[in-house]
Amino acid sequence: MAALDTLETGLAQLSAHGRRRTLLPRAGLDFSSNDYLGLAGSNRLRDAVLAAIARGVPIGSGGSRLLRGNCEEHALLEEEAARFFGAESALFMGAGYGANALLFSTLPQRGDLVLHDALIHASAHEGIRLGRAESQAFAHNDVDAAADAIAAWRRQGGTGTPWLAVETLYSMDGDQAPLADLKALADREGAMMLIDEAHATGVFGPDGRGLAADLDGRANVVVLRTCGKALGCEGALILAPRTVCDFIVNRGRGFIFSTAPSPLIAAAVRDALRSLREEPERRDRLHALLDTAGHTLRGIGLPVSGSPIQPVVIGDERRTMAIAAALQAAGFDVRGVRPPTVPPGTSRLRLSFTLNIDAAAVTALATVLREHL
Repeated sequence: MAALDTLETGLAQLSAHGRRRTLLPRAGLDFSSNDYLGLAGSNRLRDAVLAAIARGVPIGSGGSRLLRGNCEEHALLEEEAARFFGAESALFMGAGYGANALLFSTLPQRGDLVLHDALIHASAHEGIRLGRAESQAFAHNDVDAAADAIAAWRRQGGTGTPWLAVETLYSMDGDQAPLADLKALADREGAMMLIDEAHATGVFGPDGRGLAADLDGRANVVVLRTCGKALGCEGALILAPRTVCDFIVNRGRGFIFSTAPSPLIAAAVRDALRSLREEPERRDRLHALLDTAGHTLRGIGLPVSGSPIQPVVIGDERRTMAIAAALQAAGFDVRGVRPPTVPPGTSRLRLSFTLNIDAAAVTALATVLREHL
């Protein structure tokens, strides 16, 4: 068929440029997952799921939240999450990508401006594409550039609301957003903030409440916290003023027309949130590992991010993938990341440090990595 021939041609072009992706099985020491606190395979979450099954919590929801799919477990999680993070309201979504796209496609209105960091996640771009508002990128972590963009927009007649969109911990660079300066800009300009805490939740902040913990509950702040990284589950939590959540329930197509997330997973996420408060030793162990990893990587001449996400920028795409393959062959699950996920010329190894590895594994990786750099 012509359509399949077109797709085959597209795949062949990817292969020719060394960009064709394949699904690889799990193998080797975990230097690629986002399971920062080691909760995904923990006895704690396993026991929480078994207990939920024993009390009759269903696996599937059976429908959208506005139909039969609204389960007590969803409401219990949302109430507990709002209390834990200090927000007025919460909504549980089935996936972080869909939740982020939902926020950008639903909340900014025609006449508004979405002003986003240049390195923000692909899901945000998808939501912006589906949304009604004008959008513009500003240079990564450059608050002055964001302020200049708002000022220029106002001079050109912009009268709506600016929406400042950032991640608190960037997924490919491991660096942090200047939240205090962004907050000051939002307050000064009457802007809303759309904050993605996907990689910071559970890792940073009091009780693991993230880098934006002191911004929760503000009238101009909407925070996305995913449940498939440090929380070890899946799905996402939107923390926001009650009006925002109510608007999403009424106008958010990604919410209205999606089958509700598994009630069983909602029960697991509730326990994962409790783990953040009840098991601070997980964070302590992770940060001790990050200190050790930082010392080890500096020893082989690499810059250090100070977070669980450590990029090793190689530049050339083919060389990046060759080094990743060599590390995998040596027993380390390290993945290469190429454009369009990262900008051209910045292909990299994305090292992820989690409680699924220890200091000895980091030392062993550094020894092999040094041979290939």
